Amino acid sequence: MKKKIFVVNLRGEKEPFSFKKVYRSALNCGASKQTALAIALQIQKEAFPGISTAEIFDRIFELLSKESLKSAIRFNLKKAIEKLGPTGFPFEKFIASIFEAEGFEVKLNQIVPGYCLNYEIDFLAKKRDLIYIGECKFRQEPGKKIELQTALANYARFLDIEKGKFLNSNLRYKSILVTNAKFTKEAIRYSECVGVELLGWKYPKGGGLEVLIEKNQFYPITILPSVNYSLANYLIRQKVILVKDILTKKFEKLDIKEKSILLKEAEILLQK
Repeated sequence: MKKKIFVVNLRGEKEPFSFKKVYRSALNCGASKQTALAIALQIQKEAFPGISTAEIFDRIFELLSKESLKSAIRFNLKKAIEKLGPTGFPFEKFIASIFEAEGFEVKLNQIVPGYCLNYEIDFLAKKRDLIYIGECKFRQEPGKKIELQTALANYARFLDIEKGKFLNSNLRYKSILVTNAKFTKEAIRYSECVGVELLGWKYPKGGGLEVLIEKNQFYPITILPSVNYSLANYLIRQKVILVKDILTKKFEKLDIKEKSILLKEAEILLQK
C-alpha cells in the first residue's frame, strides 16, 4: 500500500495530497477528462512529502499550457485577481465593471452621511429601485479569509447610514460585502442572519465570484499571460479592466506594443 503523502497548503498547514482535487481543478478550467486524468496522474507521480500546494498549482498550470492555452489561462483566475493588488482600488474597479456589465449604474468611493459619521463607501450600485451599498475587501495574502470582525464592522456602518438621512424611502437598500477571498463560517452565519449579501470565493455556494466570472466571462485583464504588473496598471487606468474590454474601441485606440498578442490571448480565452 502506497504511503500517504502530506502537502503544505497556503496557510502553512499539512493536509493529505488529493488526487481528486488535482483532477477536478484541471477539469473545471475546461480540460478534457482524458487530459485532467493524465495531469492528475503525473502530479501524483511527482508529489513528495512537504510539497506545497503552490508548487502543485504551478505544475498543473505548466502541464495545462502544453495541452490547452485557454484552459491554462482559466486555471490562473485566482492568481489573476490577486495580481490586481497590492492596493484594493483596482479590485474595486474590477467589481464595478462586473456590476456595470450586469446592468447596474456604479459609483466608486462615495462619501455617504450616516447618523453619527460620514463614511467612504467603496461602491454604490443602482438598478431600478435597488441600491447596493458595497464594501470591497481585497486579500493578496494566500489563504487569508474575511473574518467575523469585518462583517460586524460592515453591518454597523450600514446601520448608521440607514439611521441617517441618506436613504430614499422610495428605494431599496442592501449591504453587500465583496471579496476575492473566502469567508469564515462565523462571518457567513452573522451576515446571513442580519441580511447582508456576501460575494466571495466559492460563496455563495454555486454562485461565488469565480462562478460569476466564468459564467459571464468577466475575466480580469491580469489573467492574460502577457499582462505584467505595470501593463495591468496602465490598462486599468485606461478603463480596460476586463478581458472583454480588449475587443472594444477604447482598447483599439491605445498605442502599446503588446496590442496584437493581447488581442490574440483575449480571443483564445473568450472563444466559445
